[in-house]
Amino acid sequence: MKAIPLLAAAAAVFAFSLPAAAAPDADAANKLLKDSGCTKCHSVDKAKKGPAFQKIAAKYKGKADAEAKVTDAVTKSPKVKMDDGSEEEHKAVTSKDAAQVKNLVQWILAQ
Repeated sequence: MKAIPLLAAAAAVFAFSLPAAAAPDADAANKLLKDSGCTKCHSVDKAKKGPAFQKIAAKYKGKADAEAKVTDAVTKSPKVKMDDGSEEEHKAVTSKDAAQVKNLVQWILAQ
């Protein structure tokens, strides 16, 4: 019976010794946003032509497919509906580097 508390203690020590997931690199994300022209239509907290990044993060909060959906939106140029009801092609980010795109998507979802 003494093995169970010992196992629980070992599991707790192991869990706290794992490295936390690294936070997205905000500077790199912002550079990619600017280089790709994203800031013409989006900002962190205010709606422009497109929704604020905070609104996008709120829309996908807690959804298992959030990262995949936002990745598709920033890399595949889908048709998007504007607030006025019109549709246009969403521009893709300029980077083809998967790590840069992943960092950007994680940064958007962290807003």
